[in-house]
Amino acid sequence: MSKTLHYYRNVLRLPSHPRSHARRHTPGPLISKRYPLSAIRWFLLLCTLYPVPCTLLQGCNRTSHPAQVGERAPAIVIRDGAQTVSLRQYQTQGKVVVLNFWASWCPPCLEEFPSLIDLQRRMPNVVVLAVSFDTDANAYRQYVVDNHIAGIITILDLSQRSNTAFDTTRPPETYIIDRNGIIRRKFIGAQDWTTSEIINYLQNL
Repeated sequence: MSKTLHYYRNVLRLPSHPRSHARRHTPGPLISKRYPLSAIRWFLLLCTLYPVPCTLLQGCNRTSHPAQVGERAPAIVIRDGAQTVSLRQYQTQGKVVVLNFWASWCPPCLEEFPSLIDLQRRMPNVVVLAVSFDTDANAYRQYVVDNHIAGIITILDLSQRSNTAFDTTRPPETYIIDRNGIIRRKFIGAQDWTTSEIINYLQNL
């Protein structure tokens, strides 16, 4: 697995036409009235001089919703039988939260669980909260047992309100929430959570 931090990439959404009015598309020149040459030159120059802002400009969201990075995390409360988890409880404790959304039918989710568990072991002051939005409670609980998922907080949200609040529908997706309840990073796909880059980043929050 690559040890490079992976961020989301926005997809440029061009105007589309209803199928009933669809026409054969003939490729045209890249330079058009919508994208004048001067604007493209300035954009390329910006990316050359400032690669990091340019990367962030690509966004941290795979949908049309605006990126949530820099915003206050939704005040989700998840109830699963006798277990109740609230993001606010960790904020009052001054904890950094690694909020991971996953599902039992997601192979990459299983791939990153060992490093999430290792991260929690290495950084006890960080809360690793793994929220499943499976639709079958029995399958969820059997999955946790069969794959020896322990050492982190796992909870099932059958209502799927928590992942909906974060605009997450395709796991795994993970949010880093600081001590003040602000979303600082948003990751897509399985990560190696024990890389020096991630460890150092969390230690400096």
